Amino acid sequence: MNRPARLNERVSRTLRGIGLRQVRLACGVVLFSYLVSHFLNHALGNISLDALADGVRIHTLFWRFLPVSIVLYTAILLHSGLGIWALYQRREFRWRAIEPLQLVLGLSVPALVASHIIGARLAHALFENQKLYPQELYAFFVGVPFNAWKMSAVLVIAWVHGCIGLHFWLRMRSFYPKAAPFLLALAVLIPTLALLGVYQAGRTVIAESANAPWRDANLSPQQVGTPAQQTTLETIADDFLIGYLGLVAVVLLARGARALMERRGSMITLSYGNGRVVRVPKGLSVLEASLRNNVPHASVCGGRARCSTCRIRIIGDCSGLPQPSQREAFVLARVGSSDPAIRLACQLRPAADLSFFQLFTPQVTAANAPGSHPARIGQERYLVSLFVDMRGSTHLAEKRLPFDTVFIVNRFLAAVSQAVIENGGQPNQFVGDGMLALFGLSTTARNACRQALRAAAAIAANIDELNQFLGHDLREPMRFGIGIHGGEVIVGDIGYRDHMVFTALGDAVNVASRLQELTKTLGCEAILSEEVRVTAGLAADALPQQEVAIRGRDEPMVLRTVADARTLAALLDKADPIAA
Repeated sequence: MNRPARLNERVSRTLRGIGLRQVRLACGVVLFSYLVSHFLNHALGNISLDALADGVRIHTLFWRFLPVSIVLYTAILLHSGLGIWALYQRREFRWRAIEPLQLVLGLSVPALVASHIIGARLAHALFENQKLYPQELYAFFVGVPFNAWKMSAVLVIAWVHGCIGLHFWLRMRSFYPKAAPFLLALAVLIPTLALLGVYQAGRTVIAESANAPWRDANLSPQQVGTPAQQTTLETIADDFLIGYLGLVAVVLLARGARALMERRGSMITLSYGNGRVVRVPKGLSVLEASLRNNVPHASVCGGRARCSTCRIRIIGDCSGLPQPSQREAFVLARVGSSDPAIRLACQLRPAADLSFFQLFTPQVTAANAPGSHPARIGQERYLVSLFVDMRGSTHLAEKRLPFDTVFIVNRFLAAVSQAVIENGGQPNQFVGDGMLALFGLSTTARNACRQALRAAAAIAANIDELNQFLGHDLREPMRFGIGIHGGEVIVGDIGYRDHMVFTALGDAVNVASRLQELTKTLGCEAILSEEVRVTAGLAADALPQQEVAIRGRDEPMVLRTVADARTLAALLDKADPIAA
């Protein structure tokens, strides 16, 4: 598959993964960007009113640029509307207390900030009033001092709401644990400087407002509006507040009516496969049903369809279930699941009795598990998986004592592990005479691919030395097969209670295993995916190319075969000057 085709496939896959949550997140990022810009402008008040005036010119020049304004106001409408929809749709808030707090803070912002936006932005649009910092600060600190406290509260509420949203978005990213202390410092420093800037500028305005020339220059009707204009704006603000609070009240009444209808309506039975059975109203997702009935259920992302840890396997016929949503289908495809019996509990809303069992241990990965460490619960990141397997171990065991066989296999795995560790990888799983190694836990995707290729070359060299050392005891040299592939995976602790292992789950790991198996068919020592070759920076003609059908994938995959794995080191050295 050529580069444009791969790009189109990635874009198509990304678009399929966009749901209402992703739209709300994108709108939230736009609004948080505006908030940061506004706060930094406020912080200039610690310098002077002139600095504030210079800053607001740059601020308005950017945010009132027509395309940017369209994006901003579209984001405001969509984010607010989706927040109200989330209030109606979300049936359970037991993941963490921070989630309902975020929703309440977000819903309170429009009610608190409406009068300020209408008094400043709408006044400019309707009456061409020029309300900038001197006029607004006078209204807050001299006209109605209570408004200064209200606007300070709005600043804090909006900032906390945005920071909570960013935390939920970024917490599963690989860089977040390292970046979190610096982000926390900024999250505290920026609003503190902003509030201090508003306070210092307010004190200056209070002092200046005692002078008649300052009042004449800054409080003219053209700037603050006539009494009639102010009355019109106040009426609009009051009407908006009544309408908004009425809308929230209607949503709350709709939630109550829905709950009443569910209690009086038909119920369905959910059987967990371990003897636990619950009765719930139709319309709840499986995850919401678990939370409502205090059934432990894994969910790293808190039911946002950003991970697959809440996966369940349906027992029996699943043809009558609702079709997966676009977001659910995207997540399941990301983890390589094409089985219709595998569904996300946070997205599946059954309309009839259902039997299933959970695929992940709730004690390990539940989002509400106390004291759990986020880096070990589950983390999405780009990793390179290297599978290596010893050839002919079954035949080897037939001719030797069990202890001798274990000794030789251990020497093989030791040689492989040494090569992996020396090249920046981590031996992860040992399965019989095979091993999974992970690269990229603490480096970039490019470095991870190059480390994996150098490890493959080092494995070949180490096995050659081992063959020479054990030559007197081996009827034939030890042979091996290596499969290498990179992609987004979920890494975390998997297992039960005291039997936990840190490993990776995802399509990239499965493909690497399939590539290792293909080395037998294609008669080579190693196979790497085109993804690894491109990311590592190897030349397009460096290795033979084949297009092979991979079990579990709908389309053939472009592979690169390596007859002698030791040559990979030379190919990387050759690619270094080109990259430089």
